[in-house]
Amino acid sequence: MAYDFDLLVIGAGSGGVRCARIAASYGARVAVAESRHWGGTCVNLGCVPKKLFVQASEFGDIARDSHGFGWNTQPGTHDWPSLIAAKDREITRLNGIYVSMLEKAGVTLLTGHARFVDSHTLRIDPAALDPDATPRTVTAERIVIATGSTPVRPDIPGAELAITSDEAFHLPQRPERVVIVGSGYIGIEFAGIFAGLGSKVDLIYRRDLPLRGFDEDMRTALAEAITTRGITQHAHANPTRITQEGAEYAVTLDNGQTLRADCVFLATGRRPKIDGLGLENTTITTADSGRIVVDAHSQTTQPGVYAIGDVTDRINLTPVAIAEGHILADSLFGSAPPRQWSFNTTPKAVFFSPPLATVGLTEAEAAQTGAVDVYMTRFTPMRHTLGGRKDRKTVMKLVVAQDSQKVVGVHILGDDAPEMLQAVAIAVTAGLTKADFDRTIGIHPTSAEELVTLRTRTRETPHTP
Repeated sequence: MAYDFDLLVIGAGSGGVRCARIAASYGARVAVAESRHWGGTCVNLGCVPKKLFVQASEFGDIARDSHGFGWNTQPGTHDWPSLIAAKDREITRLNGIYVSMLEKAGVTLLTGHARFVDSHTLRIDPAALDPDATPRTVTAERIVIATGSTPVRPDIPGAELAITSDEAFHLPQRPERVVIVGSGYIGIEFAGIFAGLGSKVDLIYRRDLPLRGFDEDMRTALAEAITTRGITQHAHANPTRITQEGAEYAVTLDNGQTLRADCVFLATGRRPKIDGLGLENTTITTADSGRIVVDAHSQTTQPGVYAIGDVTDRINLTPVAIAEGHILADSLFGSAPPRQWSFNTTPKAVFFSPPLATVGLTEAEAAQTGAVDVYMTRFTPMRHTLGGRKDRKTVMKLVVAQDSQKVVGVHILGDDAPEMLQAVAIAVTAGLTKADFDRTIGIHPTSAEELVTLRTRTRETPHTP
């Protein structure tokens, strides 16, 4: 059978775009179908605008810090609509870059919602990106699903009254009082954003500490930093109902407390975005709330159809989706063996203020494989000794496998933590030892030098399989 394309990618997010571009570079006939945003969630409703908002939230503190250095700078007032407009201009610029990259690579752009007719045929119907587009049907020898994920709302009365991260980037005004439900990446980051811009923030989460899955010491340090930021935490709490009274919202908690706010923000997780894809017309298997099941090569249970990124619910980070897309294109169309990525040492960052960054194993995870040595330090960074925010601490932690002395985990909460961790991730990926860290000369005066000057073991954690 003669197909219209050798490869058709559903979804023009970071992973889908990388897969399409690399496949096209090998001479494949490639198309990308996108229904909403060129660049996907990361560029439009995720990583990029979120980081811009975090940066905006820090300037008031910087102005106040300057007094300790002899400046008389005043914070002034923040203009939320100006921030939204500036963000929109930057996102529009990035949208254009993504379109340009695809076009220069020779990729055909299909604007609309793609739905499987069968395992090799897709119908492209008009969608939000171009509601006036003409429906069409196309065929492809291979198809890649890269549709990402979408926010989940809890099953409670009034959940529809709240916003999610999708709407947060388009609020016409900054709410003075915000209740945020959830303490994962999104909940923590937006709590810091709104608090930094002057909102009163209440943060609700089910467990005793925020950021489930991260190292316990860092979770504790982050909880302290959240309080220092002026955010009120409600641990061991769940919302049971959201109601509206005029312009005000009331959130009832299962501990009997009621919180009132101008905005309720749900950061209660995301699920794979598979609605309307027509998967029932294929043999693709899904599991766990819609996760598309794939093997180690991103192959679904339907021959010739693949899935990458958040829709597979493996490691839901943009750089991982990019790597998966690149590897897949190499394996399908390249002549050389696909390049290798170290997914088990994928670094992560939570852009609170201060940010948290981590690579490798937590102390508990490392102890499951053998005894570990733990090295920790906690201090006030130099700029805050004069700036006056002496309660803004930096916390660093090295987790070392006792038998091999390899550094298997590094965790940092503090200014510039993500910038430091990117380089440290190379060391952890390379399997360097504590002795390698010790023999490296530090850059003085920096916070980063603490990573190579930690000499005294904080504690030994026994093997706990």
